[in-house]
Amino acid sequence: MGDENQTIDIQFHFHPFSPILEIQILIFVAFLLMYIGSLTGNATIFLTVWAERSLHTPMYFFLANLAVLEIFYSSTVAPLALVNLLTMGRIPISFAGCGTQMFFFVFLGSADCILLGIMAYDRFVAIRKPLRYTLIMRWQLCAQLALGALVLGFILALQLTALIFHLPFCGHNRITHFYCDVLPILQLACGDTRMQEAMIFIVSVIILTIPFSLISISYVFIVGAILKIRSAEGRHKAFSTCSSHLTVVLLQYGCCSLIYLRPSSSYNPEMGRVVSVVYTFVTPVLNPLIYSMRNKELKDALNKVMKRHLLH
Repeated sequence: MGDENQTIDIQFHFHPFSPILEIQILIFVAFLLMYIGSLTGNATIFLTVWAERSLHTPMYFFLANLAVLEIFYSSTVAPLALVNLLTMGRIPISFAGCGTQMFFFVFLGSADCILLGIMAYDRFVAIRKPLRYTLIMRWQLCAQLALGALVLGFILALQLTALIFHLPFCGHNRITHFYCDVLPILQLACGDTRMQEAMIFIVSVIILTIPFSLISISYVFIVGAILKIRSAEGRHKAFSTCSSHLTVVLLQYGCCSLIYLRPSSSYNPEMGRVVSVVYTFVTPVLNPLIYSMRNKELKDALNKVMKRHLLH
């Protein structure tokens, strides 16, 4: 009981990116701009889909869900990271606070990755079975898939966070990171972590390998459909959009896989911190731009919504 109370009383400190305040401020400005861009872009997508009836289709339903997830996902990491950048990591986070941040990071990040896989399935059905698309992708199924992503993400996050924070923590409590990520916290534990490492690998396979496989399969059929387009201009436009989407997917899944789909013993804290910037700050900004803003139908709907509100 004494060891348990000692663990609960622990406070974690985040290691600054640089000991030089000016560099910290530059990183702060970059992170702040990306965070504002993420909030603005994703909120715009959600409000546009919600306000424009022509976008009330399965594809845009999933896009709106992705936008909401990105807003909450970014807000789990960014505010605390920004505060610590300005204070040079002097403000600690409590044991309970760190556990809460890790839970929501894994929960929302998992749901985000699973939803990207669901969106790939939606496009796969649209291309392979266009005549039966509306029969297959019924609203009831769409709602169940979106809810399923949240439920699965919640269960995985709860199990993983409970396992990690059940470990004893003693001595060194400085995290070489800008938020309470799984592997940096695991490195601070002073107990047998083999069960936790196995759980991290299982969760990573479920939320990274399986959705990425679905996305890869869907893109094979998408490319096949593009090659059948007779117009060279049409093919070029489709390939341009396709390559942009693939860039974000490879960034998201590639960087996450680089961190989580490898032995914990080979984890490099400094590299992990830099790579984490991609999927916590960069891709939430790119997703609304690439997945949606390059979509002509969505841009037209956004213009209609803006004109409607300006006239009123």
